[in-house]
Amino acid sequence: MVIAEQHKEILDYLYEVSDPEIPVLSIMDMGIVRDIEVEGKQLKVSITPTYSGCPAMDVIGDDIVRALKKRGYETKIKLVLAPAWTTDWITEEGRRKLEEYGIAAPLDASADKKALMGEKKMVTCTHCGSKNTIMVSQFGSTACKALFKCEDCLEPFDYFKCL
Repeated sequence: MVIAEQHKEILDYLYEVSDPEIPVLSIMDMGIVRDIEVEGKQLKVSITPTYSGCPAMDVIGDDIVRALKKRGYETKIKLVLAPAWTTDWITEEGRRKLEEYGIAAPLDASADKKALMGEKKMVTCTHCGSKNTIMVSQFGSTACKALFKCEDCLEPFDYFKCL
């Protein structure tokens, strides 16, 4: 097998590994896989946590090892803390999947700075598409999300915080 084909095959396997907190997203959609070193059937997969204390990283590492072992690979996981993960690493496909799942995708980095000028975030409701939304809490269903509510359809929804 040519190395490029093998590398693509490994990437395809990693797309099958879900984020345990948002099962519609793969770890590739989240952009947490930073590097893959291949030496025959020995792999080293480098991953970066979305938060430095993210409790899901051990589960993600175990899921990667298990998924690749099923395909005959022995895998070691390397945790990479720098550079820190950013929501800019979420793929466009990942952002689309988040919205379909009912979680507003992170805005650009300048959105949070608008609060310094007294402006509110323009987060779009995942239920009706309205921009008439308010933040209810800095914390949603997990630490990486905030809870918003739509003032038009009155439904609550999570917003994936911008990092």
